[in-house]
Amino acid sequence: MSSQRNPWLALFALVVGFFMILLDMTIVAVANPAIMRDLGADISRVIWVTSAYLLTYAVPLLVTGRLGDRYGPKNVYLVGLAIFTAASLWCGLSGSITMLIAARAAQGLGAALMTPQTMAVITRTFPPDKRGAAMGLWGGVAGLATLVGPILGGVLVDGLGWEWIFIVNVPVGIVAFALAVWLVPSLPTHEHKFDIPGVVLSGVGLFLLVFGIQEGNSYDWSPRIWLMIGAGALMLVVFVVNQARNTGEPLLPLSLFRDRNFGLSNVAIASMGAAATSMMLPSYFYLQAVREMSPTRSALVFAPMAIVTGIFAPVIGKFADRLHPRLVPTIGFTGFAASVFWFAALMTPDSSIVWFLLSAALAGVANACIWAPLASTATHNLPVQLAGAGAGVYNTTRQVGSVLGSAAISALIAARMTANGLSGGKVSEGGAGPVPEFLEDAFSTALSQAILLPAGILLIGVIASALFVRHGQSKVAGLQGEPTKADTVAA
Repeated sequence: MSSQRNPWLALFALVVGFFMILLDMTIVAVANPAIMRDLGADISRVIWVTSAYLLTYAVPLLVTGRLGDRYGPKNVYLVGLAIFTAASLWCGLSGSITMLIAARAAQGLGAALMTPQTMAVITRTFPPDKRGAAMGLWGGVAGLATLVGPILGGVLVDGLGWEWIFIVNVPVGIVAFALAVWLVPSLPTHEHKFDIPGVVLSGVGLFLLVFGIQEGNSYDWSPRIWLMIGAGALMLVVFVVNQARNTGEPLLPLSLFRDRNFGLSNVAIASMGAAATSMMLPSYFYLQAVREMSPTRSALVFAPMAIVTGIFAPVIGKFADRLHPRLVPTIGFTGFAASVFWFAALMTPDSSIVWFLLSAALAGVANACIWAPLASTATHNLPVQLAGAGAGVYNTTRQVGSVLGSAAISALIAARMTANGLSGGKVSEGGAGPVPEFLEDAFSTALSQAILLPAGILLIGVIASALFVRHGQSKVAGLQGEPTKADTVAA
């Protein structure tokens, strides 16, 4: 470890890999039709190319956060990056849909190992009063990656073929690995006894819950699916009870939630994950099926959101440190909700695309006000030895929110299609072609009604952010160690 190293260099090295793994959450959406044609798969199998990644990404996050505490965030990050890069090559070389799904599952595991370590390194190398600017860069990358994915995916699929959305990760992964070895410090580790019952209960519970939610629409929400979701929820309740009674080292230190801002940040980031995921599906259906845009052109409608987020997030993250924690994210969630309501109003067969671009720009400013300040507020009081656990909880919450949003919007679109006199059927990424002109009004109406869901979900984020208190009033009581030790590894 070198406390003299510039932490910004370490952060730069980490966000290269972080950008890549978040990109792969959304980049596949526009490639699904090409994958279907090339590998002779049906829609339900192709959806698993995304579902397998989300599943193996979300389920292990609580455990991988603690692995960083025990073995060092740098070491765990490098192992995850190596797995992710190798799995990316495997994806690009896959000759069957089954092999591609297996490779995507391996990719998700690599991503799960990497993600908590990026937040943990920020928490342990930047003092709390400087962390906002660092989280600004981290948050800008998080927001930008989820928006750039479809644009980059469209360009690569149109120009080189679907394999290249995965193969392009290989040189990036090699560069990210070299940068991390060179620039990321080897931070002190903390002895931990792994909570095996906690690992089993949380892993099985999250798997059943996430799998059930992802597959619900495919199986028409049959009793078997509801039984699986119920069993997963029950298992997670047992997990929480087990953690509350654990007098040793629980996998999930519930004392983290004694920090009011940490608990509220998790509510807010879950709503953000759900909204960001669920708004894209009806938007792309509308742009491609009603407005007859190509994948690349439809993705470019959201380019202002990506560009504005990337520009403003570091700037807003830096000055947000000086303001009350509730101010900036509350403005952000309100602005994002307003932009999604605006999208809903614009979803008609002949509305001007210029208004969509302006609405996307507003959403970009709002995103910049959310990602960084929220992460900074969540981690502000975390003591050094629980940085990985806190980051694992925060990222798990975001991922589970994303899965819930994805499942809910698919079901809602199908229901609104039926209510508007259209065939509900199974709604899935990449499954829509241009609709006949006489159906455009009904199709647009169904999608505009469905996109009100993410707008409403964002109001939960508004409420959670508005309840933040000043950092001095939000203490992490009862945690092992002193919170001020988080400052001691700063450059």
